[in-house]
Amino acid sequence: MTPSTTVRSPLRLYGRDDELATLENLLTLLRRGDGGALVLAAPPGLGRTALLRAAAETHRDRGPVLWATAASSERAVPYSGLRALLGSDVVGSGAAASDAGVATGAPAPGIARDALAGRLREFADGGPLLVCVDDAHAWDAASRAALTFEARRPGAGSRTTFLLSAADGTAFAGLPTLRLAPLDDAAASALLDRLTTGAEGLDPVVRAEILHDAGGNPRLLAALAGRLTPDQLAGRTPLPWPLPGGEAVLAAHAERLDDLPDRTRTLLLLAAAAQEHEPEGAGADALLLLRAGTRGGLPRAFLDRALFDGTGVGDLLQRAGSRVHFAHRLTARAVLHHAPWARRRAAHELLATLLTEAGDRGGADDSQVRDVPGLPGAPESRTARTTTARTTTARTTTARTTTARTTTAPPALPLAALVQRACAAPGPDAALAAGLEAAAVAPIPHAARSAALVRAALLSTGPALRAARFAAAAEQARLAGDPALARALLARTGPRPAGADPAAGPGTAAGPVRSGGAGPVADPAPADPVTASVHAGAITDLAPGLAPYVHGMLALRSGPVADAHEALLAAAALLAPHDHRRSLDALLGAAEAAWAAGDALGYLDAMGRLARTPAGEDLKDYPAGMSAVLEGRTAEGHARLRRCLAPGGDPGDPAALLRAGVAALVLGDIAAACRAGARALAAVRTAGPDTLLPQALEHLAYAELRAGRHAGARAHALEGLHAARRTGQPNSSAHLHAVLALAASVEGPAEVCAAHGEAALAGAAPHGLAQAVTLATWARARADLAAGRPGEAAARLAPLVKAGPGRGHFATRTLAVPCWVEAAVLDGRLSEESRALHAAVDEFAFWAARAADPGAPAQLARCRALLAPADEADARYAEALAHHEEAGGDFEQARTHLLYGQWLRRRRRTREARGPLRDALVGFQRCSARAWAERAAGELRAAGEPVPAPRRDTAGGPLARLTPQQQRIARCVAEGATNREVASRLSLSPRTVDHHLRNVFAALAIRSRTELARLLNP
Repeated sequence: MTPSTTVRSPLRLYGRDDELATLENLLTLLRRGDGGALVLAAPPGLGRTALLRAAAETHRDRGPVLWATAASSERAVPYSGLRALLGSDVVGSGAAASDAGVATGAPAPGIARDALAGRLREFADGGPLLVCVDDAHAWDAASRAALTFEARRPGAGSRTTFLLSAADGTAFAGLPTLRLAPLDDAAASALLDRLTTGAEGLDPVVRAEILHDAGGNPRLLAALAGRLTPDQLAGRTPLPWPLPGGEAVLAAHAERLDDLPDRTRTLLLLAAAAQEHEPEGAGADALLLLRAGTRGGLPRAFLDRALFDGTGVGDLLQRAGSRVHFAHRLTARAVLHHAPWARRRAAHELLATLLTEAGDRGGADDSQVRDVPGLPGAPESRTARTTTARTTTARTTTARTTTARTTTAPPALPLAALVQRACAAPGPDAALAAGLEAAAVAPIPHAARSAALVRAALLSTGPALRAARFAAAAEQARLAGDPALARALLARTGPRPAGADPAAGPGTAAGPVRSGGAGPVADPAPADPVTASVHAGAITDLAPGLAPYVHGMLALRSGPVADAHEALLAAAALLAPHDHRRSLDALLGAAEAAWAAGDALGYLDAMGRLARTPAGEDLKDYPAGMSAVLEGRTAEGHARLRRCLAPGGDPGDPAALLRAGVAALVLGDIAAACRAGARALAAVRTAGPDTLLPQALEHLAYAELRAGRHAGARAHALEGLHAARRTGQPNSSAHLHAVLALAASVEGPAEVCAAHGEAALAGAAPHGLAQAVTLATWARARADLAAGRPGEAAARLAPLVKAGPGRGHFATRTLAVPCWVEAAVLDGRLSEESRALHAAVDEFAFWAARAADPGAPAQLARCRALLAPADEADARYAEALAHHEEAGGDFEQARTHLLYGQWLRRRRRTREARGPLRDALVGFQRCSARAWAERAAGELRAAGEPVPAPRRDTAGGPLARLTPQQQRIARCVAEGATNREVASRLSLSPRTVDHHLRNVFAALAIRSRTELARLLNP
């Protein structure tokens, strides 16, 4: 350790902008003569040294820098830290020590502090002094005390700032501390991109696995990426398991353990081992640790303090309710990595024994939790504490830790106990692997099943069985909502890399084993053949089809749906001889993918295969009915689909209920679709799986949109969007954004509709989601109509509904026809688009005649009224309004009233126009369609009926002096519309617009349209 005044510039620091700003502020104060101190506290690898070097480099040209790095080997040498910082001629031994006032063997703290202060003043004479000490926690106690004393003194008028880095802030209590957090996902991803610059390409699955394993630790991230070959980074060869490169970081984390008492190290080892059978991030069960520590001979008082009072183990462990967590994720891995194999194995075996005892006795009940001191309502009696120490583990707080049992043949050991035994296994163990596989069934959560199957794969003795179990683990990870892990596990279904030690997986703590349209695809039954079988042959038979099945299901929710379609068709063929139910699910998934892509032929092909495959009653009519409707055999199709509205089999099967909702929408029975969607959502919330929650919410929200319940649709779609993001389903996110855009096209504001529409298009286009594209485009066009921009609306909708390569989704484009007819007519395109408009209305009429949608006849009559000559239009509007009275639906009825009122006013039947326009205003207000209500209010004011102006015009703004008609014209012109476009929007003649615009210019004392735009849009 030597002092230095020259520090080289570090590489760019990712994700540390806030920390760098804090350091810059500290150095700015130093230059102004206001010294200070700051401790950068973080476990190894998070970049505290890099931040220290960045600060030193920034200050180097402004004043001297003293730099020292501590060495743990000198920690026992008194004042070795100060000698390293200031030089041995200032604080040392022999003559130098005597000159400085420090006696060898009997240091005088006061004199040492004076020597430190004096030398620092000498350095500060050359300018503002920055003192940097890296790993200051590793200094000897005397040097730390002297440094802490001196660092508390700077302030106004000081020319010295102390910048220290330490593993934690406890060694420098009283000094300001900045604690570093792991890098966020964006920063870690950017750093990984720089680290792999020059590589041929970083495979997305490899990227996700490296980022997850690094956990936001930049040093570990660099180490992991640096140890992989170009072929491994590109995904051409499988990754080793565990990923190599983390040994140095884990060793640095483990350095603190050497100075801890034996009982503390033992408890930390038990806590780290107890997390192995838990879902990732769940921590360890405090009661299990209490029993394990007691059984292991640790004092009860120490265990109470450490587990329930939060004292006795420093800041390494934290308690949250009945769970115990490590303060830093890597510390747990470091504890296991640092412990000798014999001690680690003993800890796992002890935990396995305790978990087995708990399973044999059915677990402990909730009352045992209250007997533990430190938990809510816990009595403090010695008797209660002793009873608790003998009771079994209570793992009843979450369903994730429920012990798997079946009524006929319960597994010999609970799953948690089997996982602990797997961690203690020295090598492959076929019997233990089979036991893990057999225990990984419902009601064990999918994440725990996946972790167990990974352990089983690592213990497997043959490559085929290992690959099959990795594929089964990938499926469970997908159902748990972790697609990144599922893809990583699928990547391991290939041959194991040469030289890999099959025994290293289960017992290696550093390994990344994580504990923790068409009809929807049914997830496998809880006791499916893959996870229930204890026979290696059963799971091996599934191996050829299981991996493509999981690949296809992942692509269906988060990739190109055309790829999903092909993968699932192939998987169905491979699975058919071995797993009939999953083969049916693959065909349903292929059909759903084709539906989302707008591929009618692909949908019919998948449904045809499904219809030819023997199936139960719940699937007999659905494929035949959907195919018949698409092929034009409407009566037959409707008859079959009506039988799907009350699905047989399990009444709580969410997939069957969602298929019933789809059938109801095709039939036009919107009320039945809403009921089926609500029941499906309840079923998913009750029994899962979580991966089906976004689809359940999407189906219900879309049915509510069709029913005119826009607020409910928005609420359910927002919840679905959060669920889709949480479970890694971007395709579902795109569909839900489209639903939200449709809701916002009614309720507003326009900016929200545009944002959701753009998000839907951005997610849908790369993955070929034609349905989402169609719905989002329709929503944007409807918002244009609400804002009085029919030209833009017509331009958006024309490609969707007209024949051509850009035509919209085969099942949803018809719903947009009424909006296109309205936009084209209001924009004055009736003469040039007459043929296409009449063809589109004929198609809509064909659909309306075969659907039971109660609103379809009214919308059809409205379209015909818009296209009819003047002498027929009146009767057509009356017909449309009569249909609305029968069907209900405030929004569509208000739109018809609005168009009828506009038509009457355009023909100068002003008095007659007021009634429909008044009804339109009330209808829009009733369904909270604000933009539409404003448009109706403007029309009503133009018809001569006073309507309160929008609040934005009543606060003394520039438009307050204009009439309502002039205000509307002024806004349109300020947006850049020409007189002809304004006339089209407001149902006026261009001459009338010109007349009003001249009056607007005069009233506002302006001369040009540019000045008007500046006035209204400052």
